[in-house]
Amino acid sequence: MTEKAKILDEQAIGRAITRIAHEIIERNKGIDACILVGIKTRGAFLAQRLAERIEQIEGKPIKKGELDITLYRDDLMVKHENNEPLVQQVDIQHDVADKNVILVDDVLYTGRTVRAAMDAVMDLGRPAAIQLAVLVDRGHRELPIRPDFIGKNIPTSSDEKVVVSVLETDGKDSVAIHLK
Repeated sequence: MTEKAKILDEQAIGRAITRIAHEIIERNKGIDACILVGIKTRGAFLAQRLAERIEQIEGKPIKKGELDITLYRDDLMVKHENNEPLVQQVDIQHDVADKNVILVDDVLYTGRTVRAAMDAVMDLGRPAAIQLAVLVDRGHRELPIRPDFIGKNIPTSSDEKVVVSVLETDGKDSVAIHLK
């Protein structure tokens, strides 16, 4: 893959996270009824950063968890010997019933990952609402899913790929468009 354009650098990502944190607090009238749930892998790291920023702003921690939706993906190809999907860890230690669950992911594309994440959350209980925070919305939705909080809208063509790098796994923070 060849990098076509760098869209966000470390400072721009930090500003986007700060803005999203303020928007989450404002929309939910505080954080008492909220649970941040990061979609592994990069969404979980972004959720952790959002949680830290929200705690700085509110002066108290927000409930959080992580979710790996591999089991729930409708395009899952990996199977065990017994033909069952691989079960990945769901780490949500809080009751989601009657809470505002805020899913956090790095890139929103077709909407299939988010739909799978919503299925996983609904398996845990019935939240008051499910909201979606994404660092990048690149369009091309296949399902009627819309983010509530967006770091940056990046219109792309289907032969481009949005590559999000985070310090925790990639050694740097950046968002770039690459040619497939």
